[in-house]
Amino acid sequence: MKNSGELLTLQLYMNELKKIMKDNELVFSNSVSRENFMESYGPFSIHYVSNWIDLSIAIAVVTLLIYVFFIWYRDWLGKNTFSYRLLMLPTARINIYFAKATTILICILGLLALQVLLLPIESTIIKSLVPSEFRADLPIYDINNSSSLVLFLPGTFLDFLLYYGFGTVCVFVVFTAILFERSYRIKGIIWGALYCVVSFVIFLLPLIVDAFLLDYYFYLLDLLLIEAGVALLILASSIWTSNYLLKNKMRG
Repeated sequence: MKNSGELLTLQLYMNELKKIMKDNELVFSNSVSRENFMESYGPFSIHYVSNWIDLSIAIAVVTLLIYVFFIWYRDWLGKNTFSYRLLMLPTARINIYFAKATTILICILGLLALQVLLLPIESTIIKSLVPSEFRADLPIYDINNSSSLVLFLPGTFLDFLLYYGFGTVCVFVVFTAILFERSYRIKGIIWGALYCVVSFVIFLLPLIVDAFLLDYYFYLLDLLLIEAGVALLILASSIWTSNYLLKNKMRG
């Protein structure tokens, strides 16, 4: 979808350009000159297709969110459920939890790598189809900042750690909520939802306390360190709770 949409946008731009070109020489057509064309349409750049990049990323993100649930519930689908054999493996059940979490993280990093690899390919296609005088070439950094890809590839290593660290904690929390549901069924849905809400509130608690009770007492770096500690606490809580549920409550 992404490549076809971008090619469609590029084709529409080129159709307009061809109206005022003949044998590679610019001519006047319907009182349209090169300057008028540039004023009307501007130079073609990857900004023209940034919406398609955003759409492809949104579809991929939604797919990954669905897969976070599917990677557990597929084991319970069908008459001969795979969950019974999975839980009877001669290994610690928490390894199943880690294996599924690792799969999700690999999928996320794979999506990131794919998007990064596609950017120079897309730039090459644009350069091969659009004449240089009608084209604005952008460095990869500017292309990244012009779309939602900046959420997947932050500008600094610290931002990368913050984004993906927070995402990792969210995956573990959701996995724990799923295990609550698998362990207690109807009651587990309530317990799982409460666990997600409580984890989210605990994560925001330092920010709330600093803003409303301490009148912004902490520096930004202090808050980052506190939030990192809270995130690690939530992560450890999720792993411990999931291990307990897998060992004592899960029966397939």
